[in-house]
Amino acid sequence: MAGEEPVTNAEMEAALVGCAAINTRIAARALTRLYDEALAPSGVRITQFAVLAAVAFQGPFTMKALARALVMDRTTLTADLRPLEAQGFVTVVPGEDRRTRVVTITPRGREAIRDAVPLWLGVQARIEAGIGTARLHALLSDLREVTALTQDV
Repeated sequence: MAGEEPVTNAEMEAALVGCAAINTRIAARALTRLYDEALAPSGVRITQFAVLAAVAFQGPFTMKALARALVMDRTTLTADLRPLEAQGFVTVVPGEDRRTRVVTITPRGREAIRDAVPLWLGVQARIEAGIGTARLHALLSDLREVTALTQDV
């Protein structure tokens, strides 16, 4: 607006260096690339791995509950589930009423997870070796805490 001081380079640098969202997104993109490259032989991307692992471990889920568990909006979850359903890794069927859809992992999906887990473990070990066990556990704890804080707003 007219009459206001322009943002300084120092302020912009502080925003870039100190912004939790910007730095988390940069790290997330780098980690996504690393995990996707490692998981490529399994045919599963890290975003798909997360969905499959959640459904395999805690499912079946309603779409709403799965979206909440993965902190995703339902539109994004629906888009992420399409290829998993097309590959036969999950089924998405009507629930108790017409508005509810239930996501269940299939035997083929369990097989995909079984193939992907050793590759995933390799990346986990690389990260743990790089930053150390204590720092990895602290990072994961901090990320869960930040996620919880965002759910209160």
